[in-house]
Amino acid sequence: MKHALIAVALLLSACKAPSPDAPSAPAAPEAPTAPAAPAPAANTWVGKWIGPEGTFLELSEVDGAYKVTIQSLDGPATYDAVAIEDRVEFQREGTTETIRATSGAETGMKWLLDKKDCLTIKTGEGFCRD
Repeated sequence: MKHALIAVALLLSACKAPSPDAPSAPAAPEAPTAPAAPAPAANTWVGKWIGPEGTFLELSEVDGAYKVTIQSLDGPATYDAVAIEDRVEFQREGTTETIRATSGAETGMKWLLDKKDCLTIKTGEGFCRD
């Protein structure tokens, strides 16, 4: 019986509220808050971009999904695209292509040399806004 009283006393002391002078357990650290992701550059690129000889690139967006239409000398082609920070990527003929902001000089095309606001897929394939 003596052991039972000691066990009850120990259980009661374990359940007792801590005194105000007792140090409290350290609080769990708060989870870091992720900064809001900036809007992709593609949001400002939506619309039509003009290239030489009737070519153009048109970027459209619906509910965060992007489509790229490229009018080349061979005709139009449309691709699903993904905005990633400062670029837009899409698959064309098994190759990942990247659209990035450039100047006219960076397109590598003499017709666009003096333009300032352009998009380039690769050297020789660029489109600008007037």
